[in-house]
Amino acid sequence: MAGPLVVVDGPFVLYRSFFALPDSIKGLDGQPVNALLGAANVLLRLAADRGPRAIVVCFGAEAAAYRVELYPAYHAARPPVPEALQWQFDQAEEFFAAFGWSSAADERFEADDLLGAYAEVEAEASGRTLILTGDRDMYQCASERTSVVFLKMGAAGFEDVDPDEVRKRYGVPPELVPDFIALRGDPSDGLPGAPGIGAKTAADLLQRHGSLEAAIAAADGERPRTAASLRDNADELRAFKDIATLRPPDVERPPDRETDLSGGADAAERLGMRRLAERLRAAGSVGDL
Repeated sequence: MAGPLVVVDGPFVLYRSFFALPDSIKGLDGQPVNALLGAANVLLRLAADRGPRAIVVCFGAEAAAYRVELYPAYHAARPPVPEALQWQFDQAEEFFAAFGWSSAADERFEADDLLGAYAEVEAEASGRTLILTGDRDMYQCASERTSVVFLKMGAAGFEDVDPDEVRKRYGVPPELVPDFIALRGDPSDGLPGAPGIGAKTAADLLQRHGSLEAAIAAADGERPRTAASLRDNADELRAFKDIATLRPPDVERPPDRETDLSGGADAAERLGMRRLAERLRAAGSVGDL
């Protein structure tokens, strides 16, 4: 039986690695390579753990234009990419390709939209997908054939989120995650949500009414403060839901492609990551890492 397709939030793994590892880790030309090294280690660990049929690393716009049009404050507070990290972003596609990992990008959309697109096309082919990300917006993709995978904090290994786990965490099924985000808000994206409505109230409204739109329609039956919040912010809440909902572009199902340790070792060597290169050359297979 073929392994799952692994799709990776490229900006997430690079950002996480950049801030998790010291920038004193430099390559032959003196440029920091901490983000590339950390990302490679994460993906190698996932490849060894899950035996994927292929790995696709997704990139995209920092903030899709249509989302900013819906709400100008979307992502507005995010700082610019540090110069040392931007250089590593620029090397990432070629570096990952040496390992046999594909990269996908579409500046009309964000990486999340591409992650959802690959999960959809894989499900249509009766395959399974693992989405590696740090973004809980992706809970909306959890299904019988798709799990969201998070790196465990402070420990090695990965944590899978399936539809039952989404319900445990948010109190709603995956398909209502955008409605939940609209009501509760998402500080990381600059979405304030409905004033006075937190996670518990958001889940309760959706459990009773079944959708954001139905909750707005039934606002008069809620407590005065909740009713006013829903009525007075209805249009903005609809925009927040639209922002939180993925818009998967058309993508082709990627072919099977094994992780190439030899190619990865050569790329690591070229960038001055000698220890990684040595480890890859010493391993007989991904499972030996």
